[in-house]
Amino acid sequence: MIQRLFAYWVHGGALAGVLLLVLAPVLIGAWPRALALTFLLLPVYMLHQYEEHDDDRFRRFVNNKIYGGVEALSPAAVFVINVPGVWGVIAVSLYLARYVAIGFALIAVYLVLVNGIVHMVGAAVFGGRYNPGLITAVVLFLPFSAYGLRQVQFAGGGAMAYHAVGLLCAIAIHAAIVVYTNTKKNSIVRGAAL
Repeated sequence: MIQRLFAYWVHGGALAGVLLLVLAPVLIGAWPRALALTFLLLPVYMLHQYEEHDDDRFRRFVNNKIYGGVEALSPAAVFVINVPGVWGVIAVSLYLARYVAIGFALIAVYLVLVNGIVHMVGAAVFGGRYNPGLITAVVLFLPFSAYGLRQVQFAGGGAMAYHAVGLLCAIAIHAAIVVYTNTKKNSIVRGAAL
């Protein structure tokens, strides 16, 4: 059963993303803009994940194009990266922004912004070619993260320490993925050589 969850999480996420957007006016209509925007980053990310992961596109792209056919990224890893690693991080960011300080919303904002930039850099590295998730990264992530930066700043959460925490969290998450996939690839290659 867990294998099916690893394989099909993105479909439930996409439907949940649409539902959260439809319910947003009821759920967050009275919230301050910076907090509401932080909430909206979750369904926006879920829609991005559908473009990125439907039909296992991103995992196949990474394994074939970046790692030369080695399964450096497994379905279980994709699930962990995207459900606790994205949905969970955005949820924690939202809770911290609501109950501790609005500046913690920048964790979610930078997670979205850094991912959008990674997709654009990936396209540039591959000669302007499409990579799974590129369209929503450009169309949704860039404007939402720019608006999020502005709204958090207006709400008084724009201190440099919050920017540093948000940016470092986003970079650390993306770096951990690279370290994991490189380690996994090296382990597989070493195992095949024995």
